Amino acid sequence: MREPAFWWRPGGGGLLAPLGALYGAVAWRRMAAPGASAGVPVICLGNLTVGGAGKTPAALAVAHLLLAGRERPFFLSRGYGGRLAGPVRVDTSFHHAADTGDEPLMLARLAPTIVARDRVAGAKAARLGGASVIVMDDGFQNPSLAKTISIVLVDAARGIGNGRVIPAGPMRAPLEIQMAHARAIVVVGPPAGATTVIDAARRYGIAIFHARLEPDRNSLAALGGRQVLAFAGIGNPDKFYATLAEAGVAIAERTSFPDHHRYTAAEADALTARADAASLVLMTTEKDHVRLAGDAGVAKLAARAVALPVRLVIAEHDQFRQMVLDAVKRR
Repeated sequence: MREPAFWWRPGGGGLLAPLGALYGAVAWRRMAAPGASAGVPVICLGNLTVGGAGKTPAALAVAHLLLAGRERPFFLSRGYGGRLAGPVRVDTSFHHAADTGDEPLMLARLAPTIVARDRVAGAKAARLGGASVIVMDDGFQNPSLAKTISIVLVDAARGIGNGRVIPAGPMRAPLEIQMAHARAIVVVGPPAGATTVIDAARRYGIAIFHARLEPDRNSLAALGGRQVLAFAGIGNPDKFYATLAEAGVAIAERTSFPDHHRYTAAEADALTARADAASLVLMTTEKDHVRLAGDAGVAKLAARAVALPVRLVIAEHDQFRQMVLDAVKRR
């Protein structure tokens, strides 16, 4: 399902505002509930809104810092889009996106990853597996597990849209209650579009970091200047296209699909046919490529498509690193 365009327009969603207020009140009460202890520190990466803002690259960046600090991080994910309820430890040689969802497969390339719809049970599995710290990819609004610190990602290009709560807008809960539970925000991209969130963070004394998504240079060099047909089924496909454009990639065509989209054989054939007709390189995100892998019906597209890895680069790297490592020291 695609997000309504009015979510991202100032003043949009007025007719649905009463429903948004009701949803927000429920979310407010849920977030105020105390969570169970994981027995180890929990660092949570989350969004204020639905859609992508860079949680997975941020989770990977945090895990890299923890590994460099000689910790044993385990990722904990709900496994959205996968069929396994868990708790289950992701095995990249065995599991596919249909089992665990796309994000856990990406995370498991770096560190042990547990998929569990019951986050408390997942945290227990991680601790028994040897985790010294848990990195949660999403779950900021879920109160079941107590967090040591919560780090919120904000896409500066979209900000918080109309500022209303689902279904009137993209907010997962009212801004004030979310700010009250956050330790830091990471603004991804030029901060002009995130002034409302930045002002709220300052009122609450929340640390503010600035970041950008940096595409893999080797993948870009391999294009050799050729034009691409870019396609993506993520929370914010425009962010992917903007990353390509900023890197100097010539986008001849672009096709967007809903978040976590499972490609059909017909869609795969159509994309490859269009690329062949115009002599274009098929380029997509890592998440999309993970979803394509292991699906026989889209094998041709998986083989042809070039994935563009990105990493989150934080301007205030030293301060961010210290915040993460200090959180682990609280145990």
